[in-house]
Amino acid sequence: MTAHPTPRPTPPRRRMAPEDRRRQILAGAVSYFAEVGLSGNTRDLSQRLGVTQSLIFKHFPTKTALQEAVYEQVFLSRIEPHWPALIRDRSRPLLARLEQFYTEYTRAIFTYEWMRIFMFSGLEGAELNRRYLGHLQQVILSPMLEELNAAIAPEVAGPEDIWRLHGSIIYIGIRRFVYQTPTPQDEGPAVLDSVAHFLGRWPGLV
Repeated sequence: MTAHPTPRPTPPRRRMAPEDRRRQILAGAVSYFAEVGLSGNTRDLSQRLGVTQSLIFKHFPTKTALQEAVYEQVFLSRIEPHWPALIRDRSRPLLARLEQFYTEYTRAIFTYEWMRIFMFSGLEGAELNRRYLGHLQQVILSPMLEELNAAIAPEVAGPEDIWRLHGSIIYIGIRRFVYQTPTPQDEGPAVLDSVAHFLGRWPGLV
């Protein structure tokens, strides 16, 4: 008779530490919502991650709580605390300040996850999009408008001018990650061109 080897017992699956499991679920949720939008459900997410829905809800009690964690990680955590001071630093020309800010900002947000979750949130009428834009206006765009008017003349420029600049730069990332049209691997020159073109409307700023 042919001897058959004794099967080795399957080692018990190592349990992940709660924080590691939470990070795993959150990372999976970011990827999932970037692909399907915020309307995606936790049942499909659990299947994708190979975990139960109850495990997801153990770490994020509701879908809203999970979306809040996604909002914090994808959007708020990428706003650097030094940016408001950078924008207000009048020891440097406004052109240099805006070039540095938008170079750093686009490096932080020009990702598949940021762009697609941002667009899905807007299209689906989700509150996350409006909250982010409100926060961005308060900490970045309103100071930027103040500095622009300080550099030219009070109240010459309005909020729509700053939004026009910001929108033109964000569109570079939208073309790449949402429309998936060919764009340069390095968007830096296009970003700097947008800043220079915007400030070129006022003599002496470029």
